[in-house]
Amino acid sequence: MKAIIKNETKVITGKVRLSYANIFEPKSINGSEPKYSVSLIIPKDDKQQIKVIEEAIKNAIERDKTKLSNKAGKVPANLKTPLRDGDEDRPDDEVYEGCYFINANSTKAPAVVSTEKDRTTGKAITLGEDEVYSGCYARVSINFYGFNTNGNVGIACGLGNIQKVEDGERLGGGSSAEEDFEFEEVDVDDDFLN
Repeated sequence: MKAIIKNETKVITGKVRLSYANIFEPKSINGSEPKYSVSLIIPKDDKQQIKVIEEAIKNAIERDKTKLSNKAGKVPANLKTPLRDGDEDRPDDEVYEGCYFINANSTKAPAVVSTEKDRTTGKAITLGEDEVYSGCYARVSINFYGFNTNGNVGIACGLGNIQKVEDGERLGGGSSAEEDFEFEEVDVDDDFLN
């Protein structure tokens, strides 16, 4: 699965791993406005995807140059960007080892869907929090944009929609009911209902 740029600053990622997935309930951090958020983990050897993301970030810098520029009319060289190095920023977390990551958020809930469409309606099949979780793999629509707030200047990443593509080992503990218990097929006796 290749990453693609849908327009100058909107990217549909290739396969990424979800972490810190607050995608069904918005969460407030330090009293801030509650937001839906997720960390997208991208292996460093996925050169095609990294190149697409870097291009979209450059496009956002160019598009939002006026907002990002200092009093001298220049974009700061140390501009904050959302593509971060897991080996540097999260050295104690093995999940981020050998990977880049992007934190994306939104005040609007993302649509969370499967790779299949409903045969009857032709619409995407919506998935729930038992099916999409920290540790699974997905494609995600993200959008890059400039910000300049109280001296903080950089490029942020907005969260769009999420399409689960594969299960993965759950991060942060926890397990599904299917992983915890054995289940037996239940025979429904026709006489039971009469």
